[in-house]
Amino acid sequence: MRRLGTVAAALALAGAGVVGAAGAAGAATAPAGGKAPLACSTAWGSTDKSATDASAEPLKNVTTSHTACYDRMVFDIGGATGKAGYHVGYVDAFHQDGSGERIPVKGGAILQIFVSAPSHDPATGKQTYAGTAGKPLPGVNLSGYPTFKDTKFGASFEGQTQVGLGVRAKLPFRVLQSGHQLIVDVAHTW
Repeated sequence: MRRLGTVAAALALAGAGVVGAAGAAGAATAPAGGKAPLACSTAWGSTDKSATDASAEPLKNVTTSHTACYDRMVFDIGGATGKAGYHVGYVDAFHQDGSGERIPVKGGAILQIFVSAPSHDPATGKQTYAGTAGKPLPGVNLSGYPTFKDTKFGASFEGQTQVGLGVRAKLPFRVLQSGHQLIVDVAHTW
């Protein structure tokens, strides 16, 4: 009986040695820094996305950032507690809501974003976001962004704000909401 236990222990140790060697060999093929290669999801698609929920809260700010997988635009709807309404989709040309005036947007494709939040306080009429029709979004600098190429403020008309986002190409995008922020992510690749 004792011999059988010794043989089983020896086999277990030998197996552990083989597994350990295989693990070490796998580790040798990992990228420098020991991190696995980044896999970016592009399953979002490029078709229109919308939600009909509406917030009467005004738009406070628009910011951008980028990651290894996507560029991000965030609409801050200060005070919003429920779901925000939006309509996001690619267009051939960007036309100002209300007037229909064409606004040029640089890039290989134009993503038109409507957010159900005016750029002014509906109760007082006081401007809450300093966007000017046909001009780049205030405070947004896209230098060094892989996907975002240009931004233009369209209008704040009938309770919604319109933004034109110039992107490198017609790439997959998603729309998320986190608290009082509406988020638009555009992937770097397919």
